[in-house]
Amino acid sequence: MNNLLSRLVGDKKDWKRMEARAAELPADYRTVYGEMKSYMWRFTAGDGMDIVAILREILDLFETEAAAGRPVIEVTGADLAAFCDARLPENDIYGVRLRATLDEVMLKLA
Repeated sequence: MNNLLSRLVGDKKDWKRMEARAAELPADYRTVYGEMKSYMWRFTAGDGMDIVAILREILDLFETEAAAGRPVIEVTGADLAAFCDARLPENDIYGVRLRATLDEVMLKLA
């Protein structure tokens, strides 16, 4: 029980640190990261740690590229859904609608 509690508390602290890091991203990166989170959560399995690991990698990438001065669209490409899908373990037909919604956000930023 203590191990489970320690893991839950640790996971929550880790998530809060990630959210604080994301809040420091430039506005365009922050917007895209937020949309990606909303999109990717729909594909989580179990406790969601699979998606947290993917988001952590993306956050690392975004921090590096933002510091280098690269626009977010150069990092993700214009097809943000494809960028996300390439990182997801698998997706389903429901994802078709989700990808279209996500791409609309990117078109507004372009």
